Amino acid sequence: MKEYYYDKLLNIKTRGEQQGFHKSLHYHRYEPTPYSALEELFRHYEVESSDRVVDFGCGKGRLNFYIEYFFHASVVGVEMDGTLFQAAVENRGSYVRRTKNSLDKIQFHCCLAEEYEIDSRDNRFYFFNPFSIQVFRKIVNNILLSVEESERNIELVLYYPSEDYIYFLENHTSFELKREVQLPYLYEHNPNERFLIYRLEY
Repeated sequence: MKEYYYDKLLNIKTRGEQQGFHKSLHYHRYEPTPYSALEELFRHYEVESSDRVVDFGCGKGRLNFYIEYFFHASVVGVEMDGTLFQAAVENRGSYVRRTKNSLDKIQFHCCLAEEYEIDSRDNRFYFFNPFSIQVFRKIVNNILLSVEESERNIELVLYYPSEDYIYFLENHTSFELKREVQLPYLYEHNPNERFLIYRLEY
């Protein structure tokens, strides 16, 4: 029900999963974060209008539009699949027509996640387990290099986090776990049904 409600509210089409699998084992199939999970996350996690949120493996842009609509933050979607990227761009047109919000605050990039050039304004990064630990490591290193050049506090939001991601962050970086948000009714049956928020203070 919520899937239909929010897509209609935002005037976008993000339901459905990606058909088939990518030829590289490093990239996982697209599946949007359920709106019910986003509701739970943002009951416990605050986004400011001054933030710039990057969603790696953004698919059709669901998270981007949700954040821009409710928190008025700038959002960036990074998607390697051309068909999904095109759907995100079309959704942006529909969303802006409905909300009259500025196009400037919603950007999409069609490229490999590790090739996205971290902007000095990017300070929140979202991952729904979109790729292998090898790719994740490269992206985190790109983020850390960007922070060296332009110091700022950084937060990573992981949904359905893999053990590899957690081990890497906690043993090989200075990121610290700030909060865990468990999804009611789901977490007790599947401990992956949670968000982990890691923070790097500067």
